[in-house]
This record gives sequence, C-alpha cells and structure tokens, in this order.
Amino acid sequence: RRNGSKPMADAVDGSPPTNSQDLTVFVQSLLEQMQGRFSQMSDQIIGRIDEMGSRIDDLEKSIGDLMEQAGVEAPAPTPPANPP
Repeated sequence: RRNGSKPMADAVDGSPPTNSQDLTVFVQSLLEQMQGRFSQMSDQIIGRIDEMGSRIDDLEKSIGDLMEQAGVEAPAPTPPANPP
C-alpha cells in the first residue's frame, strides 16, 4: 500500500466487496483517487515546466548580457535545414 491507500477489504465496511454494488463502489472510489492523484501530478509537472521555461529565459538573457559586456556579437540564427 502506498500513499495511505486502503486495501480492498477497507473499501466499504471493513469486509471485501461481496456483491456487484460493493465492487462498483470500490472501483469508483479507486478511480476517483487515481484521477485526483493524476490531476495533482499533472499540475506539478506543468508548474515545473513553467518554472524551467522561466529559468531558461533568464539564462538566455544573462548569456546575452554577458556577450554584450564582452563585446561579442550573438551568432546569427542558422536557417532550418531544407528536407531533400
């Protein structure tokens, strides 16, 4: 068991699901937990991607500032390669 998840026996009233209704409730609860965890992880991933984007922007600015201070011109962007 991870993250405090309950085993199947704890799903409804402390005993394993014995009929289709109990099993349905258990599965529904499990799916809701999984959806919540997935949503939480997705939000964390998106937050980290946004943070990385900001850090990359800051890094590019710092590199540009350093190049300007050193009197070095930024290289011209190379055009994309044409497919054959």
